Amino acid sequence: MSSSAKPSQPLALKAASKVWFSISLRTFGGPAGQIALMHDELVEKRRWIGEERFLHALSFCTLLPGPEAQQLAIYLGWLLNGTTGGLIAGTLFVLPGYVALMVLSAIYAQWGETVGVAAVFAGLGPAVLAIVAQALWRMGRRALRNNFLWAMSLLSFLALIAFNVPFPVVVAGAALTGLIANKRNPQWFEKTSAGVSEQEVEPLIADEALHGERATLTGSVKVLVFGLLLWALPVVIAMIAFGRNHVFVEQGVFFSGTAVVTFGGAYAVLSYVAQRAVGVFQWLLPGEMVNGLALAETTPGPLIMVVQFVGFLGAFRNPGDLNPWVAAFVGSTLVVWVTFVPCFLFVFLGAPHIEGLRKNRSLSAGLTAVTAAVVGVIANLSVYFAFHTLFEETHGYSWGILQTSLPDWGTFNFRSGLVTLFAAVLVFKFKRSTVQVLGACAAVGSVLYLLAH
Repeated sequence: MSSSAKPSQPLALKAASKVWFSISLRTFGGPAGQIALMHDELVEKRRWIGEERFLHALSFCTLLPGPEAQQLAIYLGWLLNGTTGGLIAGTLFVLPGYVALMVLSAIYAQWGETVGVAAVFAGLGPAVLAIVAQALWRMGRRALRNNFLWAMSLLSFLALIAFNVPFPVVVAGAALTGLIANKRNPQWFEKTSAGVSEQEVEPLIADEALHGERATLTGSVKVLVFGLLLWALPVVIAMIAFGRNHVFVEQGVFFSGTAVVTFGGAYAVLSYVAQRAVGVFQWLLPGEMVNGLALAETTPGPLIMVVQFVGFLGAFRNPGDLNPWVAAFVGSTLVVWVTFVPCFLFVFLGAPHIEGLRKNRSLSAGLTAVTAAVVGVIANLSVYFAFHTLFEETHGYSWGILQTSLPDWGTFNFRSGLVTLFAAVLVFKFKRSTVQVLGACAAVGSVLYLLAH
């Protein structure tokens, strides 16, 4: 389609909201699967956003603390329909997981782990592996256009999986490398179709129809002040109503802090959260963080939603003068609020500046290198998830500067392996949708689990 035929008017908010709601119900698979789902819906199927704009937004969101997939949804919603679109996209991205995890947390608090829930999870986890593998293939096919970008991705993967390099260092190193390489070999960063036809990646909506608000000092100050007030308001109210030492205030302050240091996704901060939640605040019992992680991995939404589980149990067990169930609902909702409100603040504050610099070749090169590194990051998370899904135990190893975790090969779970193979066939051979794959694997996994127990 020629550019002259593209719509020059913004996309209807109602149409976009329906698609965001549809996406929100399928956000399984961690950041890799979620990013791939948005790419499939918005870039490939509907062609509302071009490949370049999508990867530019993804690179920026990767630099932010917090769940990059949800921040990407906010950014893309903002591009399509301004601030209202960003609010709708970001809220819907979290809402189904919030509801699902609230219900599962209540079940866990009342009855502990149930056979039925465990049986369903036995099929969902392996299904996610196949979905993530497909996501990696799609992202790599588009982002890794030449040997330099392949090298950036591989180095990122090795730095994380073999040397335990902090995620912010990996991203900063990739950006700096891109800036330097662009001065010596700018052809590495020239746009190509990466083996994809123009018909696949050419957007139907013209660039000028996308939201591209100019960054202004007044606008930035308004967003900053309003965002900070919204972020802090529930914690301040809790402090006035219940006192500084109440569980609501402790959770609000603690998780507000983790929201600004969660670089590299949920895995990077969960060990710290577990240590404090169990050892210092005593909101959880030893081992319960793993149960919460399992719940979060198999519900829609960002993996960092596991903090809702922590908030629920912490408030349920320390309700003060409140009914435990009321305390649990308020505590978990407060934790979700202070975790995700910053995501909206960061995107709405930074997006106008990033859009204004979109044509800057040096910045584009740095973000292109970051995008390549992100493929390696997602690969690392995928390996981590595979180890913990297919094996019962993993062990850490250290040889000098080499630090890694490997599975105990004798604890391979054959049921999970069979369901993973089944999911891979559905995804790669029969091209089934995410919902179809999850449903089929939940059924197969449940049968195998119940037969074994």
